[in-house]
Amino acid sequence: MDEEAAIWKSDTDSMASALIGRAIGTLLTSRPRKLDEAISRLDSPSKRGSIVSLEDLLWFLHRYIKEAAEKEEPLDEILVPMIEHSLKCKDSKHGNQAMVLLNWLFQDEPLFEALSRSLADILIRKEDRYIALGWCTLVRGLVDYEITMDQFSNNGIRENYNAMLKILCSCISRLLFIVCNGSTLQDGFELPTRLSVAAADCILYLTKALTRKLSVSDASSRRQKSFNSDASNLRTTMVHAATSGKKVKPSSKSAEFSNKLEMELLLWDHIDKLIILVQRLLAWSRKSRPLHAKGLEQVLKWLQEIKDHYGCSQDEAGTKFAKAGVLLLSSCWKHYSMLLHLEDRKLSQQYKDLMDQYLSAIQFYADSKSKEHNKNADTGIATKKFFLNCLSLLLGRLDGKQIERTVSENGMQISRALVPQLCCTDEDVIDGVICIFKTVIFKKKCSSSGSSLADNRQMDSVLPLLLPLLDEQDGTAKAVVMLIAEYCSISPDGQCLEEVLKRLASGNALQRRNAVDVISEVIHLSSNSVTVLSHSMWQDVSKRLLECLGDDEEMISVQASNLLPKIDPSLVLPALVRLVYSSNERVQSSASDAMTALLKNHNQNYEVLCMLLDRLSNLSSLDLPKTSGDIKGGSKLDTERVLRLIPEWSKSVQDWNLLIGPLIDKMFAESSNATLVSFLSSISKHLAEAADTVFHHVLLHTKGQKELDESFYIKWESKTYTGDDHLKLQHSLFDRLCPLLIIKLLPMRVFDDLNSSVIYGQLVHQDVVHGCGSININDHECVASLLLNRALFKIEFEDVRKLASELCGRIHPQVLLPVISAHLELAADSLDILKIKACLFSVCTSLVARGRDSLSQPAMLKIQKTIKTILLWPSMDGDEVSKAQHGCIDCLALMICTELQAPKSFNVSDKTSIIRRNFHPGHSVMGDSVVTYVIRQLSLDAVEAASTSTLCGDNCAYEPSAPLSVRLCMANVLISACQKITDSGKKAFAKRIFPYLIHFVQVTKDSEIRVACVQVLFSAVYHLKSIALPYSSELLKLSLKSLEGNSEKEKMAGVKLVASLMASEDAVVENISAGLLEARSVLLSISMADPSLEVRQMCQKLLACLTQS
Repeated sequence: MDEEAAIWKSDTDSMASALIGRAIGTLLTSRPRKLDEAISRLDSPSKRGSIVSLEDLLWFLHRYIKEAAEKEEPLDEILVPMIEHSLKCKDSKHGNQAMVLLNWLFQDEPLFEALSRSLADILIRKEDRYIALGWCTLVRGLVDYEITMDQFSNNGIRENYNAMLKILCSCISRLLFIVCNGSTLQDGFELPTRLSVAAADCILYLTKALTRKLSVSDASSRRQKSFNSDASNLRTTMVHAATSGKKVKPSSKSAEFSNKLEMELLLWDHIDKLIILVQRLLAWSRKSRPLHAKGLEQVLKWLQEIKDHYGCSQDEAGTKFAKAGVLLLSSCWKHYSMLLHLEDRKLSQQYKDLMDQYLSAIQFYADSKSKEHNKNADTGIATKKFFLNCLSLLLGRLDGKQIERTVSENGMQISRALVPQLCCTDEDVIDGVICIFKTVIFKKKCSSSGSSLADNRQMDSVLPLLLPLLDEQDGTAKAVVMLIAEYCSISPDGQCLEEVLKRLASGNALQRRNAVDVISEVIHLSSNSVTVLSHSMWQDVSKRLLECLGDDEEMISVQASNLLPKIDPSLVLPALVRLVYSSNERVQSSASDAMTALLKNHNQNYEVLCMLLDRLSNLSSLDLPKTSGDIKGGSKLDTERVLRLIPEWSKSVQDWNLLIGPLIDKMFAESSNATLVSFLSSISKHLAEAADTVFHHVLLHTKGQKELDESFYIKWESKTYTGDDHLKLQHSLFDRLCPLLIIKLLPMRVFDDLNSSVIYGQLVHQDVVHGCGSININDHECVASLLLNRALFKIEFEDVRKLASELCGRIHPQVLLPVISAHLELAADSLDILKIKACLFSVCTSLVARGRDSLSQPAMLKIQKTIKTILLWPSMDGDEVSKAQHGCIDCLALMICTELQAPKSFNVSDKTSIIRRNFHPGHSVMGDSVVTYVIRQLSLDAVEAASTSTLCGDNCAYEPSAPLSVRLCMANVLISACQKITDSGKKAFAKRIFPYLIHFVQVTKDSEIRVACVQVLFSAVYHLKSIALPYSSELLKLSLKSLEGNSEKEKMAGVKLVASLMASEDAVVENISAGLLEARSVLLSISMADPSLEVRQMCQKLLACLTQS
């Protein structure tokens, strides 16, 4: 007694704490069986020895907890060691000491209350993750008492089970907080931590415990409960739960039923937390458990639906209705919670039994003769969805080896149970079946050759069950499409794909549509997977889809057109090029759409573009079978039909620099390929956006070119070459033309930047640009030098020279005209006719392209002076000098046209001109506009110089008379201007020439000049039409006076002028009608008496016209 008194009477709390710590430590390290035996001996008298026994420690523990409960003190010193011990001995066979102690202590009601509430309080108070992890382990053991405590005699946990659940369920919110904050991100997916897994499982154990059917006080039947008994009653439970919404009848009003209902209501109160829990489980399963995740999606959807459906009833009828929802939740959650555990070894050991039961339940509800099914179809679908969800959750938990074993042993059973479900009208059922098939039956295995062959046999056996479902266009067919596509994408022999392709040729439109859908899904799967079809399979697919372009069903044709661009271009592009020329409009349109989409899909892939260009360059070599529509027989295949598709494709290209370089290089390699030129022309807008890249490649190529061999050049010009020489010269010609053709494709605006080094280099800074010195154009450091060199170099192909001269007109006039002016003057001094023509052609193109910007350049004055020098040269019709002079005439005519198109036209009375404003009059060949200069050159001679001085006013400088040949050339300049001038300059041109020439013809004494002026007037009336109206009467008088002249030329000129007036517009004819009588008399007289037959005949024709009118 003295020793016992010494134990129970302690003077300090610290001593008690130390003693209780030592006591609980000893108890937790004892073997569970010995501990249980010591508890059983507490009620029998025993002798106390000198050594403290387990019984003594148990009594001490009991007394300590009782006193702490009476004082309402926390029991951390008892429970924390138990929590830590539970975690340490989690996987041990002898780690149930805490359960034994709690099972004994819970027999005492006050101790139970104190311990359970203190246990719940520890999780809420303590932030220690280790404690929280152990807490979840301990509580899981308490809740799962049937397994852990069956071997022991005490039943304290069982007697207070419902009360314990109520207390522990108050911790669900805290557990859910741990779950929601216990994820880590990896590759974009959420993964749980060890603590969050334990917390989630703990919630599942607690909520599952709320669904137990039998009373926890029924100890006699507790050993009969198992997975098997639960699952065997699944069908009955589900039907009862689903139909109880209509009528709920309690079987009794016993306390047992009340307890059960109370627990179910407690579960319903936590439905929001269950939804959040399932959401977290779903997020954790997406990466490694796709089928399990699919099941979780359906569970989540179901929870939300029953919450919305049953959660808002208030009246008596509504209360009964709500009880149906409570019962449904309890019945289903009992099985869902079991399948949702993240750590559960027992379930993995019993999955085969559960799978058999779920499959049998699915088959039961799939039986069309089932009475339950016929009575309530909605209930049958809901129940099928439940069992499919369970099956998805169960199979989704299996690892690779378990799946292989399942497919090998039960694959056919699964297939036969699930295939009929594809005919279900509910989309969730269909989706669930598809997901199971994809994950379990059609999953590719890599473990061993044997298992792989077994898997293939399973898949092959399923195919005959699926193919007949492709004959209808409904939800079932859509589901089967996905499954068959999945099978085709992994089938190594292509048998399945072959069966699908056969259906593309079927006379049944529905079969063809579904077959195209399968092919579409196969292509989609192949694009997103490392598993790809073999090359021969792709060939078969592309061939069949090409045939579908002409299908009578527009939907099939359009879908084939959309699918072809997703296939390897090498398999479909040649055929598409050919089919674009089909005589079948549908085939042609579909092929065009497919080709455009294909090019867009590969908009940065030069190889695809090169393939297209090669096919276009060799259309005649494409030998494709006439599948969908005949190719137009005997018609020339025009590349423009395909090239018209290029602008639409070009809009999709994001980086032209990736394509332009290789395209330019290809152009150089195939310089005679007209298709390449046409293609580049169709993308000229985009070439301009990457002009520097284009110019860079052009200059690199031209730097590597050799100059023309003079002996070869002479052979080319004289056409004395042999057959071999001709091929070499022709190749050289195309090689030298090619860079210029590429430059020609670019718009003129790319030449506007004077600061561009690749275009102008140092040309802008050389002295000749500023009016003095010479310039070197023989290097190829910039584009402008290249063009000038090709245009002005002595030894060059004529075609190259002409194209280069034309392109020189695009060069900024500030750079071009000083260079051309200097070279034109040198060429005139050396009588270099070729260079003269090249320079004049460049000036002409510059005037046409640049307009007033070119005309206003200082160098233009020097060019005009050199032109006059060239016009002074003696020449004969057809010789080289006369050709050069024709170039001078055209050049002056274009100057006039350009001048009169300026915003402010030049008037005869203008005191200044563009040129005069820029330069000192003393440097000018003429002191006024170009048209004034030309007219003055035409009219001036030694006798008439004074009378014409009024044309220019006081500012006109006196000039000596011009030779007759020059004056006649000036008349031709005006005639050329009449032909070239645009509508915007015609009025100004008429005002400048008609008044003066009408007057001048009347006063000049030179018959040849008079004839030339009348010819100018005739040409002006013919080309200016109604603009000549104000001058028509005077022109008629002038023409009649010319008819009375002495020379035949003058009379012919007068006749032509009368004819042009009579043939003009109605307003002009009406204006000259008063003078037509006099004209008739003159014409009649000449037609009868003139010695010239030609003149007489012309007059007779005009008289006939007058008589008819």
